[in-house]
Amino acid sequence: MAYAKLLILCAAFCFSAAVQANEPQVAEHDAVFKDFHFASGETLPELRIHYRTYGEPRRGADGKVNNAVLILHGTGGSGAQFIRPEFSGELFGPGQLLDASRYFLILPDGIGHGNSSKPSDGLRARFPHYGYRDMVEAQYRLLTETLEVNHLRLVMGTSMGGMQTWKWGEQHPAFMDALMPLASVPTQISGRNRVWRRIIIDAIRNDPAWQGGNYSSQPPSLRTAEQMLFFMSSNPLLRQQQMPDLAQADQALDDAVTTALKSADANDTLYFMDASRDYDPGPLLEKIRAPLIAINSADDLINPPEIGILERDVKRVPGARMVMVKLSDATRGHGTHTVAAVWKPWLRELLTSTQRN
Repeated sequence: MAYAKLLILCAAFCFSAAVQANEPQVAEHDAVFKDFHFASGETLPELRIHYRTYGEPRRGADGKVNNAVLILHGTGGSGAQFIRPEFSGELFGPGQLLDASRYFLILPDGIGHGNSSKPSDGLRARFPHYGYRDMVEAQYRLLTETLEVNHLRLVMGTSMGGMQTWKWGEQHPAFMDALMPLASVPTQISGRNRVWRRIIIDAIRNDPAWQGGNYSSQPPSLRTAEQMLFFMSSNPLLRQQQMPDLAQADQALDDAVTTALKSADANDTLYFMDASRDYDPGPLLEKIRAPLIAINSADDLINPPEIGILERDVKRVPGARMVMVKLSDATRGHGTHTVAAVWKPWLRELLTSTQRN
């Protein structure tokens, strides 16, 4: 019996090792930019941008990199959020749409996020006030100066990363072959989208325990911020299924917030919620030249379909189209942006239609 168990354990170990051997390998690095100037007029002596990559860049006969894909994360996230079964497990493996043996995949942590420079590193409220313009500029410098990438096969992003994808198309219209913004709309933050952000910002700024950013322990308002973030994610139907009574609803909220508070910081949260203030791609949408498919979901509380903004504004982008994913058992509200199985047929369509011979 003991021998049989040993054989089973050995077989399981070998199988696990084989699976890990087939998984694409990620590399992590930091880029440092000296004397970085922000749109606000502030500067940082050293701006650190942490990034992850899969695969290697390849160049065509024209000298341009032809296989680089830039993948941009959402507010409060990092490039690490894509390394999960429902995203990388659906896209990065052998034979998949963004097969890491074929593509050079670049997953940066935005300014103020992940392991990139952020207020909680030490400057606190003296950290420069960054916006999406600064974040896109840092990404561009990471590509061109650090990685020597002079062209992108695709820019795609989720939520904040989706918004930055629109800005990439405007600010660098000839730099990419294709664009796929997910869970975003190409207009200034307004309506309920601005209101829930302001609730978080005001809760922190008006909290006496925040002390102008110089707190010795996290202020209570950070819990309010995390509760609001939990509230705006997912969709009502799924939440009801997961939390069918009062006790389960309270427990789920408390568990989610407790987990988030282990790594959250009030200054970081205040800054990244306020960073969207300079986002307004609307006036320059006609400058976008790369083929674009925008993906939103009908159960997204942050970008609900009834406001009609995506349908209206995508018409101003030459050759662009939009997809509104219907509510289903597979959708997750705003979080549908990371569930690749839901929207990867349109990614396939975009890659196929922009394939160079």
